[in-house]
Amino acid sequence: MNAERLEAQTTLGLSSQSCGHDNVGHDEFLGIKPLNRLLGMQSNLKINIRKCAYIGSSDREPREGFYAGTQRLLVFQQNGRGESKTRGIQAYGEGLFELEVMSLDCPLPAILDDSSEYLPSDFQADLVLDYLKHPDLSQDLAVMCKDRGIPLIASGKKYRVEGVFTPMICCALSRHPRLGQYGDRFGAPEFAAEIEGERIRKITVLRGAPCGASWEAAARMTGASIEGAAARMGLEVQFFCTADPSGWDPMYGKSPVHLAAEIHRAALCRAMEESNSSFRTGLRQ
Repeated sequence: MNAERLEAQTTLGLSSQSCGHDNVGHDEFLGIKPLNRLLGMQSNLKINIRKCAYIGSSDREPREGFYAGTQRLLVFQQNGRGESKTRGIQAYGEGLFELEVMSLDCPLPAILDDSSEYLPSDFQADLVLDYLKHPDLSQDLAVMCKDRGIPLIASGKKYRVEGVFTPMICCALSRHPRLGQYGDRFGAPEFAAEIEGERIRKITVLRGAPCGASWEAAARMTGASIEGAAARMGLEVQFFCTADPSGWDPMYGKSPVHLAAEIHRAALCRAMEESNSSFRTGLRQ
């Protein structure tokens, strides 16, 4: 790829933190099976490259340099499809990530026999996130990551390539040790709930959607009655979820936005059960 085709904008920030890992089975590796549990059951080509690392929600201003311990994330996107996720990582990533974004914003042919003009051949990362729309680009990117031994998350994609995680939506991603700090921080939501009497005192997001919907929705639950709280959590998430609401998956019978709502509803149920095992069974209704 010619150097003149690249535009670089650099914003540097820093921090580091270590996290543990949970082992999961082969189906969890594909990011598919855990849903039941989560639910309670060319020559003118122009590629824009942004390189940034984020320091967390309590200190949003970037600082120069990188600290050792950050996980290198490489995002491939078309026409801004991954912007909400990079903003979420910026706001809620706790400074764990060095983030580079490669954006392809040019018209593409319907069929790509050769993607070498569009995908770099020399990229390096600890984890790659695929928000490409063109299926040929996504398929070739998956093979490239496999050959390099780099894990790849491609939410909503149907292909299966070794080393690729393909949950239906970003917040259906299960834990896996190969995902490193990203997998500890982002994916299927995990909450800690504090309850006072019949109301929610606070919900702490331990792990959430990379678009930030988990944190935004949890903030609106403070003071809510535990009666119907889970259903409300699902509703709140839909206001912030950035998945395509027009999508529909016949396997689950839900759009991505509705599936995100169900996953968050179930996650809050589990958190409240752990906080107060005697709360009313009507909470699940």
